[in-house]
Order: sequence, then structure tokens, then C-alpha cells
Amino acid sequence: MKKYILLLLIVIISVSFKQINSTEKADKQLSIAEKIANAHGFEKWQQVKEIAFTFNGKRSWVWKPKTSDVTYIMDGDTIHYNTGKIDSSLVKIDRGFINDKFWLLIPFQLVWDQGTSVSEPIKTEAPISKTIMNKITLTYPNEGGYTPGDAYDIYYGDDFIIKEWAYRKGNQPKASLVNTFENHQDFNGIKIALEHKKAEGDWNLIFSNVKVTLD
Repeated sequence: MKKYILLLLIVIISVSFKQINSTEKADKQLSIAEKIANAHGFEKWQQVKEIAFTFNGKRSWVWKPKTSDVTYIMDGDTIHYNTGKIDSSLVKIDRGFINDKFWLLIPFQLVWDQGTSVSEPIKTEAPISKTIMNKITLTYPNEGGYTPGDAYDIYYGDDFIIKEWAYRKGNQPKASLVNTFENHQDFNGIKIALEHKKAEGDWNLIFSNVKVTLD
């Protein structure tokens, strides 16, 4: 009986170690971009049917990612369009949507956007909190898109949650904008920072009326 129990324990321990090693191996195979995206709920995104939000109290959006349908609401105007069918009359509105969506879902843009480069992570002092964080730099190609050549220094914790970023227009050495990522809330598994503040404390970009609908 004792030999049987001992054998059973050995089998359980062996299986447990194999599962741990398998999990660690899979985790190591993920890129930094994927780890950051997953920390914000990216694995849930395939279930998202619709996401609605208001950008800084100015304009509201309803986006159906599976069909690429977008609804724009501002100053009493409502416009419906599809991101796959953009003509000259919709460029300004679509530019606004791309900008606002980028702010809302930057952790996912890290893996969505094509042609970008993501640097290897380093440990460094974050510009606002002055604490040591992980940092990567996201750089866009010089051609294509609405803001070609821009770069973003992204600061995140060991939990891969983004805490601050510095936007550098045209990949210039000096940042055009530096702000925090605060008040993270969970919307059906999608983690979103609802507030973004500057160091001076006189500026706060806010997302409101956020709703994530799953299939």
C-alpha cells in the first residue's frame, strides 16, 4: 500500500512539473507586445462584439470590430460608416476614430498594427512617477497611416500593465506629450485605463460611457 501511494505521488509530481514547464515555455515564446496585450485582456478580444466609448467628453463611438462598422456621435450628429470603405468625406472622421481607438486600446495596437517595430525592453526611470519601470519603444514606419514615423516610449510594470508613455512625433528625441495611464477598469475581461494625466496635474484625458459587449 505504501509503495502504491509513493508511486502515485511520484506520478502527480512528475505531471505537475511537466505542466509548469509547458506553461513557462509557452510564456517565453510570447513577444513583449503579446505579453502586454494579454495582460490587458487581449485573449478575450475575439469574443468582443461591440465596444462603445466617449473620448474626453467630446465625441462618442460605437465600433463593431468583426464587421468594421463604426458609429460616430458628436454635437447631435450621427454618422455610420465602415472602415473598409473610406472616401474623402470620411477621412477626417476616420482619423478621429483611429486616434481615439489608439488611446483606448494601445495595448492591443501593439500586436494589431503592421510594419511597426518594438524595441527590446529595458529597465529605466519613468518620466512622471520617477520610479523604475520596464520600457519599450513602439515605432511606426515612415510611410502609410495617419501619423507615419511616430514613436511611443511605453512604460509598464512587471505585471505588463501600462503605467505611462511618451509620444514623440516623427520619432524626434524630445517627447511631444508625456502622460500616465490610470484608473484601470475591467470591462468583461478587457482592461482599460480611463484616465491619462500630465505631470503638471492640469490636464486629464478621460474615457467615459465605456461598454464592451461580448458574443
